[in-house]
Order: sequence, then structure tokens, then C-alpha cells
Amino acid sequence: MSDLTGRVALITGAARGQGRSHALRLASDGADLVLCDVCSDFGSTDYPGATFEDLQETVQMVEKATGRRVLARQADVRDLDAMQSLADEAMSEFGRLDVVVANAGVMSAGRAWELTPEQWKDVIDVNLTGTFYTLKAAVPPMISAGNGGSIIVISSAAGRKGTPFAAHYSASKHGLVGLARTFALELGEHDIRVNTVHPVGVATLMVSGPTFPKLLAEVTLTIGPTYMNTLPYEFLQPEAVSNMVAWLAGDESRYCTGSQFVVDLGNTSR
Repeated sequence: MSDLTGRVALITGAARGQGRSHALRLASDGADLVLCDVCSDFGSTDYPGATFEDLQETVQMVEKATGRRVLARQADVRDLDAMQSLADEAMSEFGRLDVVVANAGVMSAGRAWELTPEQWKDVIDVNLTGTFYTLKAAVPPMISAGNGGSIIVISSAAGRKGTPFAAHYSASKHGLVGLARTFALELGEHDIRVNTVHPVGVATLMVSGPTFPKLLAEVTLTIGPTYMNTLPYEFLQPEAVSNMVAWLAGDESRYCTGSQFVVDLGNTSR
């Protein structure tokens, strides 16, 4: 376990899934938390969105399990004003911001040439622009606090290779790598580290929609091996990603920045 006692971590997309797992793990390591989620459905996705009740449940789980302080707000990462207000409130409440986990993301499926403008826009706006807005809001307070820190951007195995039926998702996750590496170069003088984490499919509601499996079943074996994992598991559990997030949040990784950390069951080694 990393010792994050006295530190404050901002996590986006925290209502459920990976975000909830990251919140529980960082709080168990001693961090106080600033959590947000849009808490709504997306018309372009085929799985249900998180709810405000989900976010409240995350808060209750953290408080019951760890006793850490939690500031939670319904906020959309696509709304820069909302993210800046959240960062300001975090500084007012805690006086510092040490860790940012840019986790919020959405996914839909379709052949690249058949993706709708709405599908493209939702995925790029949330995954890529939303991460930029999160960092744009959080970085100035981190610099002004003068404590250094760690920014952890949740990319994907799809940020390391092409992903059939998810061109928009893969583009957004590749984009996060360039974004994070540039922030890393610019923030080095402030002792703020920026790295990306690349999980393969994680067992959350994001992978529960019917469209992706249907498309995969329709294609030839030329695409099937793209999705093969080297280790004998179909999906990761969220906690496997949270283990990497916790390590990057703590001092054990203090010399790592501008790097990509892979938790992918050997998927991208093929």
C-alpha cells in the first residue's frame, strides 16, 4: 500500500466502476477525496449511465470503509466552468490537491465508417476534451500549492493499438497519450508527474452493451486475434487497475513521468 496520508485526490467518473474502485483504494491508502461524475445517460451508448445515487453510494462506501473525508459533486468533465468550480471548492475545503485521476470515459461501438456524429462527439468530448478540461482546472491549484503531485490519466489498451469497432474510442485514448506526455514535460519543473494507465477490457457496465459482441460475431478471424489476451482471463477486475493507480499516486513512483503503464493481460504484446 502507498501512504497517501494527508494528501487529496481528485477522481472523475467516480460514481461506479473503475472510478469507485480508485476512490476506495486511494482512500484506504489515506487520501481524502474529491469526486465527480456526470450522473446521466448518453444517447449514443448502449449501456446505462451512472446515477447520482451511484455517486452517493460511492461516498458512503468510502466513508464507511476508511473514514476519509469526501467532497462529491455532480459535474460534467465537458463543462470547463464546472471543473474549475470543483477545483476551487477542493482547495477551499482541503487547501491542497495532490493527485488527479482523470478516469471519466464513455464508449460506443460501430464500424468506423458507420459511426454517427453523435457517437464520435460524445466519445471525443468526454474522453479527450474532458480530460483536458480536468487537467486545465486542476493543474493551477496543484502548482500554487507547491507540493508537487501525480496526475494519472486512464487511457486503454485501445490507446496502444487500433481497436476494431471503436475508432472514436481508440482515437481518444491515443490522444490521451500525447496530452499526458506534453503535460509531463511542462509540469516537470513543478515536480508534478503525469502518466497514463492502459487497461484491457475491465468488468464494468461499459462492456455490457450488446452492440460490440454482435459486431465481433459478424467478422472473420482476421479481427478476432486482435482481442486475444495472453493471460487466461477475459476481463480485468477494476481493482487491478486501481493497484496501478495507487502506485502512481504514491512516492514509490516519484521518478516516473511521461510514461505509459500497461495492465492488459498481455493483450498489446500480440
